[in-house]
Amino acid sequence: MPQAWNILLIDDEEDIRDVMSVTLADAGHRVRTAADGAAGIRLCADAPPEIVITDIRMPGMNGLQVLEHLKAHHPEIEVIVATAFGEMELAIRALQLDASDFITKPISSENLFLAIERAGERLSSRRRLKEYTQLLEREKAATSQQLLKTIAFQRNLIESSMDGILGSDEKGRVLIYNGSMERLAGFSRREALAGMDFDRFFSPAEAERFQRELAGEGFGGPGRLMLFETLLKAKGGREIPVQVSAVSLMDEGRPAGRVGFFRDLRAMRQLEREIADQARILHQDKMMSLGRLAASVVHEINNPLSGILNYIRLMAKLLGQGPLTGERQEKFARYLGIIDSETGRCSQIVSGLLSFSRRSPAAFGPVDVEELIRRCVLLSRHKLELSRIRIDLQVASGLPALAGDFNQLQQCLINLIFNAIDAMAGGGTLTLAARPDGAARTVVITVRDTGPGIPPEHLANIFEPFFTTKSEGHGLGLGLSTVYGIVERHRGTIAAENHPEGGAAFRITLPLPAEG
Repeated sequence: MPQAWNILLIDDEEDIRDVMSVTLADAGHRVRTAADGAAGIRLCADAPPEIVITDIRMPGMNGLQVLEHLKAHHPEIEVIVATAFGEMELAIRALQLDASDFITKPISSENLFLAIERAGERLSSRRRLKEYTQLLEREKAATSQQLLKTIAFQRNLIESSMDGILGSDEKGRVLIYNGSMERLAGFSRREALAGMDFDRFFSPAEAERFQRELAGEGFGGPGRLMLFETLLKAKGGREIPVQVSAVSLMDEGRPAGRVGFFRDLRAMRQLEREIADQARILHQDKMMSLGRLAASVVHEINNPLSGILNYIRLMAKLLGQGPLTGERQEKFARYLGIIDSETGRCSQIVSGLLSFSRRSPAAFGPVDVEELIRRCVLLSRHKLELSRIRIDLQVASGLPALAGDFNQLQQCLINLIFNAIDAMAGGGTLTLAARPDGAARTVVITVRDTGPGIPPEHLANIFEPFFTTKSEGHGLGLGLSTVYGIVERHRGTIAAENHPEGGAAFRITLPLPAEG
């Protein structure tokens, strides 16, 4: 029967707390719950649990802040973080802060128990390793032979560790080399224990840096190194990214050896590359949209600029006719007001285009939905007019602000507007609607066209990468998959359907920030 653990569950959603509590209790675990990060921290201080499961996105103290606090004040607690699907950058950050695992919402029982099993293994391994290190320090082995005998005696305690363990005597000769280290570095146990040196597992430059940091103050204090990232030099010269925690052993004030715990970071680096690829595809899609906007914006600006030029010439003519008095003064002031208005219009268009084109990291903050739709219309209005498409705005007044990235949501709506334009080759009506759903605490944004609609056999595939119904040379099929990814990162949903009155409708549902 699996071991039962003391578990603290932190989540701001009561339904999730109730369901997970029942699931964990049925499996024999002892469960307490907290509705926010601060309450969870207090429970950990009063009676520390063995495992904490915390949601990342919570009002007030979020899950990453809970993780940082626990690792600083209760490092013996294993922490599992729960993230929304697509929030890989937050999952990577959690692993960098030494979370034992992450699970994605909606949480399946299988993934939940697997994460708890892994956390339990780390907890048990760390306890055994702590006992082992204490034993080494207590015994204060006088010679390498005594240290070797102690290691042999305790080998069964460290072989089950998921982390690679490497230990040496005061001269650097390897005396501890567990199975995980063997699999990580590629050298057999016989090779390692036949006279290999601790520093052999680093390049010369990294070995020097490792020794310097182990002796310094920056990573846990003199003689202790915590969460130090470096490259392990494996068999065949391969370099493997690892995270190292190490301790210098002392015998009556003299160096007696070193023990290092190596965690493989290759899976984390793969996640980081996937995040970078997502960012690159997102920017590529934005640049394609920008190219389509540019010609339209040029025409949109050309008209007011022509008007400004004409009014400047009229004003110059008035000035040439003598002092400005009476009717000529009124005309001059009217022309000046028109120039001011048209210049402001040009400035708004250019500012919107520049803002849309910037490559910037995701920055979540309050998003005014009315302003979001207004900017999208401003940038695409001329293209809609050239395509003989009428805009029907149905935006409810006083919409609550969303929590999101304005630039990404703008890219999302621009993509849907362009798709609608492509669908209405002979003209039509584009409907942009936004309304609150108070019961669900969401805002629903709808983009609807009056084109031929989406073939029913394609509805299930339209959000897949590289799926497109357009002819060759008219897109890579990344637009809707990019839209889907943006909406998912905002913890929302998107659905496509054919409207009963004709045309296609895309409905985006985005959650409102938590109250309080």
